[in-house]
Amino acid sequence: MKTRSSKAARLEDVAKLAKVSTATVSRALTLPHKVKARTLERVQQAARTLGYVAHGAARALASRRTHTIGAVVPTLDNAIFANTIQALQRTLDAAGYVLLLASHDFDADIEARVTRTLIERGVDGLVLLGTTHHPDIYRMLESHNLPYVLTWAFDESGNHPCVGFDNRAAGMCIANHLLDLGHRRFAMVSGITAHNERAQERLAGVREALSAHDIALSPGSVIEKPYTHSGGREGLREVLKGNEAPTAVICGNDVLAIGAIAECHAQGLKVPDDVSITGFDDMEMASLISPALTTVRFPTAEMGVYAANHLLARLDDRSVELRNKLPTELIVRASAAAPARK
Repeated sequence: MKTRSSKAARLEDVAKLAKVSTATVSRALTLPHKVKARTLERVQQAARTLGYVAHGAARALASRRTHTIGAVVPTLDNAIFANTIQALQRTLDAAGYVLLLASHDFDADIEARVTRTLIERGVDGLVLLGTTHHPDIYRMLESHNLPYVLTWAFDESGNHPCVGFDNRAAGMCIANHLLDLGHRRFAMVSGITAHNERAQERLAGVREALSAHDIALSPGSVIEKPYTHSGGREGLREVLKGNEAPTAVICGNDVLAIGAIAECHAQGLKVPDDVSITGFDDMEMASLISPALTTVRFPTAEMGVYAANHLLARLDDRSVELRNKLPTELIVRASAAAPARK
C-alpha cells in the first residue's frame, strides 16, 4: 500500500499565496507589530492554509537569533510572580519573541543548572529574579556575552542591569506604620531567608525601623516559613507561643499574612483588635479577605514590562537605562490598627 507524502510548505509558498515578498512573510511571522494589519492577516491566513511552520534552527542560524527569552524564577507556586511573568510574556510576544520559563525552588545549584540549559537552548536574553545567584551564572552570562536583567530587587552595587525596588525600605515602611499606630510588641513571620535576599532585606528593614525605637526582635519572635497559607498559619501559631504575645505580626508576603489571619480566626483572635497583621506585595486577594490586608504594594506588572523592554532594547542596540528602582506604596486597610489598651 502506497503512503501519501507531501513536502512541507516553504516560505516562498506562503509568499506566493499571500501575494507578498518572502521578506514580508518573514517580518510578519517574526515581528508582526511591524507589518500592516491587512498584510499580516493575509500572511497568517496563508500560513494557516498551508500549515506552514518556520524552521527555527535554520532561521536562528541565518539571523543568529532564536527570538526566545529565558526567565528563571524561584517558584511557580507563588501567585505574585505570575503578574511579572504575564507582563513579561505579553510584552515579548508583541515583539515576536517567545518566553521560556524555568524555576529552581530556591535552590542555587538547580538555578545554575536550568540557567545553563536555557543558554544551551540559545536564548537571546535572560531574566533573573533577585540579585543573589550562583557564581557560575554570572560566569556563563559573561562568557556568552548574553544580555540579562535582574528583577524584583535593586542591585545597589551597580554591577548588574536590574529593575526592582528597595525591599529593605519596604520593611522599614511597614514597621514604621505599625510603630506610628502605637505598637511596641512585634513578631515577624518571614519567608525563608536562605538564598533569598528579598526576604533577608525585608527582615533587615523591619529590624532597622524597630531598632530606632530601641525595640529588638527576639529569636523566638522571628519565624521563617515557606510562602504558603499553611506556612502563615504555622508561623502565627509559633509566634503566639512566646512569653508575651505580640500586638503586631509582620508577615513576609501577603500569602503568609492571609494564612496568619485565617489562623487568628481559627483561634478566636480578632484582627486587628487582638493582633494586627500586615503583608507585602498587595495581591488581588489582599483587598478581598476579611479584614482587608494592610500591605506594601510592589509594581509587579510594571517590572515585567520594563524587563522585557530592557532586553529588547539591548538586542536592538538601542540605549537603555541599566538600573531602574521602582516605587513602592504603603496600602493601609483594616487588618492593622492601634493596639488595644490592657
